[in-house]
Amino acid sequence: MTKAVFFDIDDTLVDTSSFADLARHAAIESMCNNGLPLEPDEAYDLLKDIIKDKGSNYSKHFNILTQEVLGKEDPLLVAIGMTTYHNVKFALLRPFPRTSAILIYLKSKGYKLGAITNGITIKQWEKLVRLNLYHFFDIVITSEEVGVEKPDPEIYIEACRRMACDVKKSIMVGNKLDVDCMGAVNAGMSAILVNSTLDEDEKERVNEEDIDIIVLDSISDVDTVL
Repeated sequence: MTKAVFFDIDDTLVDTSSFADLARHAAIESMCNNGLPLEPDEAYDLLKDIIKDKGSNYSKHFNILTQEVLGKEDPLLVAIGMTTYHNVKFALLRPFPRTSAILIYLKSKGYKLGAITNGITIKQWEKLVRLNLYHFFDIVITSEEVGVEKPDPEIYIEACRRMACDVKKSIMVGNKLDVDCMGAVNAGMSAILVNSTLDEDEKERVNEEDIDIIVLDSISDVDTVL
């Protein structure tokens, strides 16, 4: 059977949280400079509440923001917010250091590579294409197309089925202990946790329960264990 390594995308391959936060701040600043009648900090806090309520993959955060502030949707302000957000986001979009080198290394070792990600299919592919990482991956599996999200074991099992690889010989690399790694382990895979800091309770849990998870400081260290 094929040897396979699967990667999460956001905050594993790509520093999504940092650039998204900066892009949202820039969008709010631009909207306020163009007539949104709130102070930027107040408008940003309101936007965060909307994102928390609707989820980060929802496409009309700025529409709701103008509705709540103005009592109606303002197409100009929405367009200013969206354009600024996307311009800043894509200007800042970068993979973590050595990401390409790690993927090249794994390919040289004969691994098939896949991505398993919670999110909208076209958005996740867009990140991989913009970063010129898409060609490394044999498959990309999203929660949108499978119909279940990590940590549901079904999304990992479906990824292995499509890759024609043995679940027990497959590895998941992600930045979230419960969502990425425990989901994979519960599906029968091994896991590598990267770009994440465990608290003492989480460290004790991994050690005491002898969970099949390797903890590394960053994705750049994956070649030290594979």
